[in-house]
Amino acid sequence: MIKPFVRSLLAKKPFVIALVALALSILFLWVDNATSFFSKPADYAEEQDSVVTIIPSPKPVILYGMEVTHLNVVEDVVKRNELFFELFKNSFVSPKVMQQLHTLSRKEFDFRKVAANKKYTLLHENDSLKSAHALVYEASPIDYVVFYLKDSLRIEVKQKEVVNKEKSISGRIESSLSETIEELNISHELTNKFVDVFGWQVDFQRLQKGDQFKLIYEEKTVDGKPFAIGNLLAIQFEHFGTNYFAFPFDQGEGIDYFDEKGNSLRKALLKYPIEFTRISSRYSMSRFHPVVKVFRPHLGTDFAAPTGTPIRTVGDGIVEEAQYKTNNGNYVKIRHNATYTTGYLHMSKIASGITAGTRVKQGQTIGYVGSTGLATGPHLCYRFWRNGVQIDALRVELPPSQPIKKEFYSEFAKVKQAIEARLSSIPFPVYSNEVVVATN
Repeated sequence: MIKPFVRSLLAKKPFVIALVALALSILFLWVDNATSFFSKPADYAEEQDSVVTIIPSPKPVILYGMEVTHLNVVEDVVKRNELFFELFKNSFVSPKVMQQLHTLSRKEFDFRKVAANKKYTLLHENDSLKSAHALVYEASPIDYVVFYLKDSLRIEVKQKEVVNKEKSISGRIESSLSETIEELNISHELTNKFVDVFGWQVDFQRLQKGDQFKLIYEEKTVDGKPFAIGNLLAIQFEHFGTNYFAFPFDQGEGIDYFDEKGNSLRKALLKYPIEFTRISSRYSMSRFHPVVKVFRPHLGTDFAAPTGTPIRTVGDGIVEEAQYKTNNGNYVKIRHNATYTTGYLHMSKIASGITAGTRVKQGQTIGYVGSTGLATGPHLCYRFWRNGVQIDALRVELPPSQPIKKEFYSEFAKVKQAIEARLSSIPFPVYSNEVVVATN
């Protein structure tokens, strides 16, 4: 029975072939739709769109306003007695550009002002000659000069961005102010500004243990690093149980400092001719002189300080004398007005440009501490004349500057109230040798 059936199917060969082809087509479509007799739909991943990977180009490196991504950057400092042209010794500068540098006028750049220990940056190509692209000389933390050297010399004088950060600090005196400053690691510049404000109200050489202070001030930063102190924004100083305040206010002629009653804290002359330091010998009518070994009047105030410490004039004036004398050593004498004259003795050297007849401004450096003349060690002997008579510079009564004007008093009162609130929010230290610092 079976054989006849098979024979009948074979006889219908075209029909069978068509039937098998249909079955194979159905099976192909079934498998292509992600399934089969032996799998589940989840066993097959869905078809994904093709992905193109894009590799970003490296971010350009910017330095001093220039793209230096493909340049070599060499940073160094000027060595002692090193000349400007020696800074290029390991690179190539074209003869054309070198000639332009040699013929540069002092108005464009004075090579004599290139100083030791100042930072410079040399940018050169990655070729075999190390062809110089540019040189940057940093004259100060802010100011720098760019010498473009690639094709033709071009010079640009620029400044870095300065950011002011407001900070507050409080501390307690445990010994002298200078020792407390060292222990608390407080900036000398900040201390000097503080002392200058209260110089005529407080004798900082005779502080008592337990005196304490609060300061709000600006700290100047460049490239994220502090380099200078800006304005003092508020001061509270507790001395012998009495609170002294300093409020900054501008009446149209720049910031000045006033007490809580609106009286000016500034005098016509600064009290100290040097950064705040130790007084080694005060004004006296009878002092044993360490050199000549006799008692005689000492009509000045001696400030002990390291050799080379800058000396500043305490006020505007005209230089009367700037020379060397046997006893005084290198010294400068300045007339401030018809009433007051000051003298600065035993300098290691007189500052450049300070000669008889020169007009100077308050705070200007006029010389440097030394031990020339009749002196046993480095110090400044500071002398003070009123109407031609020498007097004690630290006890002289000077007229104050102008107080708050009536038309500004209501505005000053608002400023004072706001500052007092801010000062009250700063705690005094709880323990000795502690300093409380906050950044706003």
